[in-house]
Amino acid sequence: MKRAQNKHVCSAERDTFSTKRKKGILVAAITAILMFVAAVPVTGQEAQRKKVYNEDINPLEQIDSAIVKARNEGKFVVCQVGGNWCPWCLRFADFITNDTTISNVIGESFVYIHVNYNPRKSGGAEKEALAKAMLQRLNNPARFGFPVFVVLDGEGKVVHIQDSSFLEEGQGYNQEKVLRFFNSWTPKAVRQSPK
Repeated sequence: MKRAQNKHVCSAERDTFSTKRKKGILVAAITAILMFVAAVPVTGQEAQRKKVYNEDINPLEQIDSAIVKARNEGKFVVCQVGGNWCPWCLRFADFITNDTTISNVIGESFVYIHVNYNPRKSGGAEKEALAKAMLQRLNNPARFGFPVFVVLDGEGKVVHIQDSSFLEEGQGYNQEKVLRFFNSWTPKAVRQSPK
């Protein structure tokens, strides 16, 4: 009888141990999942993207310098207006940098600049005034959201404003649409268009 009781006690201890072990594995698995989910924003692709907007420069001077360079090189200027706060802005910068076909078209026909604008962080009265003046100079492109692309000719005249949502595909951008945009607004294409 005692032996049967011992067998029963051992079986109960084994069941308790097995249950504790299962609970431990379950807790460890849940902890691992939570740690992974919490780490995604830190290690995800968005956090890895290079910050391309210089928040410390005068945007009007940046645009003026680009216009002078474009005029001297027979190119147009593309102002990608947005900021490091904007995931879609950083995605686009990454997209055109990594696509050699697009980067070649840009290099041949445009002076490409990232013009910083942050609608939520003015940085004081002076920066707020500069941001307002920049948007007015570019024909108020913020109405299209961010990023927004403003094409300027060699004299600084706005020839086109491109809403970036028409270039998107899924969580990124469509090469064909982006190429169509850039190729449609090269100096050569604009000069050849019927008037």
